[in-house]
Amino acid sequence: MDKIFLSGLKFWGLHGVLKEEQVLGQPFGVDLELRLDLLPAGEADDLKLTVNYAKVYQVVKTIVEEHRYNLIEALAESIASTLLEKFSLEEVLVRVNKPHAPIPGLFENVAVEILRGKNYAH
Repeated sequence: MDKIFLSGLKFWGLHGVLKEEQVLGQPFGVDLELRLDLLPAGEADDLKLTVNYAKVYQVVKTIVEEHRYNLIEALAESIASTLLEKFSLEEVLVRVNKPHAPIPGLFENVAVEILRGKNYAH
């Protein structure tokens, strides 16, 4: 399946279980793989036959910056379900990165990654 990648999207969000996370906020990163058939768009050179990734970015920005979740798992689910609803995708892979998670120790990143499709059943 063909893919469009959006990598390293950066946002400020108020997600987390701890009160400080919900008040002060922190940076979050999002990586996406949008899976769909790109042949029609490639042959016709027509934006209407693909996914406008500028619009995808705005949708994700709204979810991360204007909503609140305790868990990055819930944030990832919201992103995936919204993108599948709003765009002609077969599947979407969403990775949410939380580089400043409140863990007592040294680490580079904490992340969750989910793959969802139109036919995904809970």
